[in-house]
Amino acid sequence: MLIDYQNVNIYHEDVKVLEGVNFHADEGEFIYLIGKVGSGKSSLLETIYMELDIKEAEKAEVLGYDVLNTKRKEVPILRKMTGIIFQNFQLLSDRTVYKNLRFVLRATGWKDKKRIDERIDETLTDVGMVDAKNKMPHELSGGEQQRIAIARAILNKPKLIVADEPTGNLDPDTASQIVELLRSICQTGTAVIMSTHNMPMLDKYPGIVYQCKDCKLNEITKDFNKISLSEEEE
Repeated sequence: MLIDYQNVNIYHEDVKVLEGVNFHADEGEFIYLIGKVGSGKSSLLETIYMELDIKEAEKAEVLGYDVLNTKRKEVPILRKMTGIIFQNFQLLSDRTVYKNLRFVLRATGWKDKKRIDERIDETLTDVGMVDAKNKMPHELSGGEQQRIAIARAILNKPKLIVADEPTGNLDPDTASQIVELLRSICQTGTAVIMSTHNMPMLDKYPGIVYQCKDCKLNEITKDFNKISLSEEEE
């Protein structure tokens, strides 16, 4: 099991946003997090890559690490095994796509230039963006930038991808392409956890569904069709 949360309480700035969380993720699973703005989706994701500390839990393990007792010096090791994708891409605007990806590999311990170049080419090929290697981020469309962000996330062949509203700034057709890409990565054994407000996407690309509501997290995969779209899109 890649993630095992049992009775976890999650706080944001000393305010409890989720209580008694039981959440699990395993290899090859595609998991959606849904819920209104402020319901705790992003806070839950932030605990997974240890941007937000967990202070209260019966059990909280991510990729074999006990989150409650993990030292700060161990966090980069965990993050190397975790790909993170954001809604606003967060590419470095002052350098090319190639240099964006090279920066990540060097920061995570890669030193051999030939291996770095080979891995960048492999990854850009996987996301259909090899021709963009020497372009600047501002020369790319939103969908293209998100593909580069996905390439960045999979450089180190992570066991887990955390995607916080990765289609939020994209048109419907581009959003579908991004989800299809994430699902293809999932089929290689990588687990994907994706927060979203795009309810029709869940019908088109089914997965495991968790809902954040009223300070609780509940798996609602079987009952998803009973949820009002207008309720979740507020």
